[in-house]
Amino acid sequence: MNNSLLIVEDEPKLSILLSNYLRQAGFEPECIENGLDVLPRVREQMPALILLDLMLPGRDGVDICKEIRSFSTVPIIMVTARVEEIDRLLGLELGADDYICKPFSPREVVARVKAVLRRSSGQKPPGMPPFLQLDEDRLQVTLLGQALELTLVEFKLLEFLSATPGRIYGRNHLMDHIYPDQRIVSDRTIDCHIKNLRKKISAVSPDAEIIHSVYGVGYKYDPQS
Repeated sequence: MNNSLLIVEDEPKLSILLSNYLRQAGFEPECIENGLDVLPRVREQMPALILLDLMLPGRDGVDICKEIRSFSTVPIIMVTARVEEIDRLLGLELGADDYICKPFSPREVVARVKAVLRRSSGQKPPGMPPFLQLDEDRLQVTLLGQALELTLVEFKLLEFLSATPGRIYGRNHLMDHIYPDQRIVSDRTIDCHIKNLRKKISAVSPDAEIIHSVYGVGYKYDPQS
């Protein structure tokens, strides 16, 4: 089993801290500080996952991610210190598997790494029913084996968000998907639908916080947060 992780981070204290936590979790982390050193290392020996900081000396994380995606599907978690940069990341559609904003706890990073690796391998805990199942033809949803009674709009929202776990979508993007006829609605309409969707999810499974708000940006589906 490949447990190697590549931490691309130019803050030595942070990279050492992450390395220690990830090593305790059973991974084999390696740290790189300069963006110019990433591609040669990845081509030489592919890690199981890459934690990639956005702002790096030599070459930034955006360019690195784009080039890696030209030849590999290795899971990539982008790291940024500025929430407003998420809009830029989403606009470029880099193909990253998740995004983490600084400051964060090392335990959160370990949890995100494990979640992304599980998603990429299609694994789920033994004995558990499928976490989320959506039947588009019947507009039926089950969460941990229990049925959710959703409206058409709620179903479309959950279906769209869950298709790309960890990806953050702004309200306008969600409205364009939910209302393709370009009808005029308030940008808070999405907030109302999300609120109702969360209530229905909580009624079935109170611990299943899977629709998350990202301040100033929008929403994302992330069952592992």
